[in-house]
Amino acid sequence: MGAGVAQRSGGRRRGRRGGKSRPMAEINITPFVDVMLVLLIIFMVAAPLMTVGVPVELPKTAATALDSPDEDPLSITLTADGRVLLMDNDTPEVDLIGKLRAIASERSDDKVFLRADGAIAYERVVQVMGALNAGGFNNIGLVTDTGGPTLDGRDG
Repeated sequence: MGAGVAQRSGGRRRGRRGGKSRPMAEINITPFVDVMLVLLIIFMVAAPLMTVGVPVELPKTAATALDSPDEDPLSITLTADGRVLLMDNDTPEVDLIGKLRAIASERSDDKVFLRADGAIAYERVVQVMGALNAGGFNNIGLVTDTGGPTLDGRDG
């Protein structure tokens, strides 16, 4: 695949090998490029699928994105119908603080992302933030969509 044989065309004989063929010292990179292009396409298709898959209508804001932590971020989702999801798992409210404490004892990072549907009352969001605080997570990031209005009257 990578090395071929180059034939000598007539002429003088050099050294001991005489008229024997010598190996070609060039590398064929076409298979390498093909593999890399396939991997690129796979990652381009798979990257959007790696986000948390709970459908929530996030509020829009002009805020900039937060840096993501080294670990996979813990995500709490409040759906429009009032369910609380810890990552992708539906969690009863009475079990939420206990599960958060168990997770906090195993994690080195106290960052948690709170995703709340725009139709949820602010009071409900603050109650879940209180549960997060009681569960050991003090670094709460609110997840929103970008491109929302700014306070100076312009659309972002």
